[in-house]
Amino acid sequence: MAEITYICKRTVVSTKPTQPGKYHSFSVLDHLMEKNHIRIVYYCKSWGEKEAGEITVSLRESISEMLTHFPKVTGRLIRNEKGNWMIKCNDAGVRMVEARAKGSVEDWLKSVDREKELKLVYWEDMIHKPYFWSTFYVQITEFEEGGVAIGLSCFHLLADPICATKFLKAWADKTMGQKMVSPPFFHPLPPRRPINKTSNHKPYTDLINHYKFSIENSTPFLDANHTHTTITLSFSDHMVQACMDMVQPTSAPNKPNPSSPFEALAGLLWICISKVKGLRNGLVNMSLCLDQRKVLGLDKGFFGNCMVYNKVHSNGLEEHNLSQATKVIGEALEKMDNEGIMDLIEWLEHNDSQSHPLMNNCDLICASLETVEPYSVDFVGGFEPIRVSYYVEPVIGIGQVLIFRAPSYDGPLGRVVMVTLPKDEIVKLCEDELILHLSPRILMGVARNYA
Repeated sequence: MAEITYICKRTVVSTKPTQPGKYHSFSVLDHLMEKNHIRIVYYCKSWGEKEAGEITVSLRESISEMLTHFPKVTGRLIRNEKGNWMIKCNDAGVRMVEARAKGSVEDWLKSVDREKELKLVYWEDMIHKPYFWSTFYVQITEFEEGGVAIGLSCFHLLADPICATKFLKAWADKTMGQKMVSPPFFHPLPPRRPINKTSNHKPYTDLINHYKFSIENSTPFLDANHTHTTITLSFSDHMVQACMDMVQPTSAPNKPNPSSPFEALAGLLWICISKVKGLRNGLVNMSLCLDQRKVLGLDKGFFGNCMVYNKVHSNGLEEHNLSQATKVIGEALEKMDNEGIMDLIEWLEHNDSQSHPLMNNCDLICASLETVEPYSVDFVGGFEPIRVSYYVEPVIGIGQVLIFRAPSYDGPLGRVVMVTLPKDEIVKLCEDELILHLSPRILMGVARNYA
């Protein structure tokens, strides 16, 4: 087993100072995520023959250049006159942890689990002095026999997984001496389009009611993840296609398949997790979480929270019917249009308070990270990462499913699915007949293969 030695923790600042007196406020979608944080781990090959610590120095230099474009990230939290958080852009920097690990990155990946992986991505909870607390942490772990792990953790108040990935992409671009593909834009959420302002407009109440219920029923959490573990499943192109074919209604076998890879896999995991939870009739409560930048007409570089939750209604579904489960997921996605999202934002703005919920508190959360391409983040010229992992913490309640694109060699439909559940349920999930039928590779979790 590879062992990690932590060498130091330092503060890295940008190479150019920010203009004094600059502040950033947060949106209502930001405020809702202030009880969560994000962790991402990238595994990369070595940069050829390098001395110990040489890769770390190179990454430290490139992140300093990149941070010039991210004043919101290098600032510190303060309270405004209403008592809400805001960022003072004071160039205080981000925290960087430097570490070494025995063995090679390939050896590490053969036996990695959730507990080991989280040692590669440092995180510190805010305790008493927010003004001295960094909202972003990076960790660089060099493996003695080759390879490097790059970990990023951040306060969800500032960023969702989409822009956290773009932050890493910008860092990788700087490391390789390239121009940033999508520079960040820090601006408020857009107002409702004038053409959509009608006197007889009826708000989309389902979405609002879901948030209202989450806010009113949010409960405190203690030691949230102590009984949970995470498994990573890799579905190749043909496996996802097979899942999409399983979704096709038997009454219309020759019609074009209406489901997307996300809808098909979300339906699959919804049914399988319901079964391991012991539900014989019906399905567990589930909420979808999707990026709404395109729906709201935002620039790809928008930096902030723009992922929205919506309840999937399973009333009247036949027992563990994959086709029907996928259909209601698709219906929930269709309702998340511009007007519905704007109805939610306006309702949240009129009902904003200093007491914010834990949005993943009640339901099974199934989040789509399909709007980013994690394997396009190239820290090593010409080589995509060996593996990427995402965590949205803490995970409490029923559990969490994260779905994102797989490496290019798995084909255009290939997807990686990270499932976090209580430990005993993970074992049962791997033994489910639907999972066994598709036979995805287990990248991390209870075993390497099903055989």
